Amino acid sequence: MEELLELRQLLEQGKIPEALLLVDELEEMSLSDKINKIDSYGVILLIHLIKQQAEKRSTRSWEISIENAVREINKINQRCKSGGYYLNSIELREILQQGDLIALKRASLEAFEGRYEAEELAAMLNETEILTQALQLIQKTSA
Repeated sequence: MEELLELRQLLEQGKIPEALLLVDELEEMSLSDKINKIDSYGVILLIHLIKQQAEKRSTRSWEISIENAVREINKINQRCKSGGYYLNSIELREILQQGDLIALKRASLEAFEGRYEAEELAAMLNETEILTQALQLIQKTSA
C-alpha cells in the first residue's frame, strides 16, 4: 500500500522514470508472491502424489487435496487481463522440482503411517514420473 501512495506522488510530481522503477518493483513483488503461493500448493500436490505412488492406493481426501492444489495453482498462475500465464511449463516444473524434497519429507511422515525416513521413501519412488504427473495435472486443468 505504501508503494502505491509513493507511486501516486511520483506521478503527480511528473517523475515518470522514478515511477516506472517503482512499477517494476511492484511487478516483481507481485510475481514473487505468486511464485511463493504456487510453490506452497505444488508441495501439497506432490505430497499426495508421492503417497499415492508409494502406497499404490489413493483416498478420497488425497484426491480432493490434489484437485484443490491444481485448481489453486492454475488460478494463481492465470493472468487476469492479458490472458496467458505468469509461469510457463518449464518454470512450473522448476518450482515443483524445488519443492520435491520438502514434499518428500512431509510425505514420509504420512505414508505408511510414518514408518520410513524420507530417503527410504524416495527409494520406492520414480521422482521423474511424479513431477511429470503433477505438471500434466496442472496443464490438463488449465487447458
